[in-house]
Amino acid sequence: MDAKTKAIVAHITLIGWIVAIVINSNQKEEFASFYIRQYLGIMLMFFAAGIVGIVPVIGWITAVVLWVGGVVFWVMSLISAIQGETKEVPLVGKYFQDWFKGM
Repeated sequence: MDAKTKAIVAHITLIGWIVAIVINSNQKEEFASFYIRQYLGIMLMFFAAGIVGIVPVIGWITAVVLWVGGVVFWVMSLISAIQGETKEVPLVGKYFQDWFKGM
């Protein structure tokens, strides 16, 4: 599987992300690793939305913002992976690359 395919598979659900990690661990490719890290950060945004959504009103508003941002970032990241470009998602993409550089 080439790096572009791994990057695209990583964006297709949690199972696809796990498959991409396993396949990429055998033969590391920086392009695939880049998008594996981006998608991990996006998944954590959805997880955070679920956690803060427990808090009434302010938590709900924050959860909606995180969820909508996560969807927008997911679409942007997937499109960049399909195009074969390494583009970080706005605002937080550089942090995802930094925080998860061990992947």
